[in-house]
Order: sequence, then structure tokens, then C-alpha cells
Amino acid sequence: DEWYFNMRFRDQMAGVVPILSATPPDEARVGRGEGARSGNPHVTAGKGQSEVLAWATERSDGGRGFGFTGGHDHWNWANDDFRTLILNACVWLTGAEVPAEGVPSRRPTQTELEANQDYPKPSEAK
Repeated sequence: DEWYFNMRFRDQMAGVVPILSATPPDEARVGRGEGARSGNPHVTAGKGQSEVLAWATERSDGGRGFGFTGGHDHWNWANDDFRTLILNACVWLTGAEVPAEGVPSRRPTQTELEANQDYPKPSEAK
């Protein structure tokens, strides 16, 4: 997937609960060549730093929000953990109880994943 990092959150992450974090490889922070996505000093300064990739927040009035920087690769729906993360977030957003083992779902078949897709297909199923 294409994970975005170096997100800007409220001061001291007030009210923000990290859900998924990872440390990107240093070469991902350097960029390639010249351009808007290359050599950003704020990004390169964070070498070795863990980054929040999914988060949740709950307002004082009970409203809930969920943010996620992934989801760019359709084929991730075949990954059980990916699906569970997103389904759990959807259920939590509604105020319903998220099951202790996560929201169950059936892994889509390769045929289902390929249905109506105009994007290149992976060389093998995930």
C-alpha cells in the first residue's frame, strides 16, 4: 500500500488515539529526485521515528472520527487484518460495540477482487 506519514495532528495529539503506527524505512523519507514529494525537511528530520498511520478521536459531544492513510491498494481487501481494521472502525464510528475478536468477514475470492477492476492485477493473490 501507499502509506502517508508525517501527519500533522492537534498539539500534543490532544484527543487523538493512535490505532496503527509503524516506522518507515529511512529511504522512504529521503524521496527521489526533485519535486514536491522529495527532500521535505520535516519528513527527513523524522528518520527512525514511528509514525501514526491510523487514528481515532471522540468529541465531547460524542461524535467520533477515524483517519487512515492507507487504502490505496484495492487488493488489500484480501488481507484479513486490513479488512478487520476498517470494519472495526466503521462499527466504532456508529457507536456500536466492536466485538472483542473484531468484526468478522469473509475474505473475498480473487475472482471477486478482480470483478469490475480496471487496475493492473497482482501477479499472485495476497
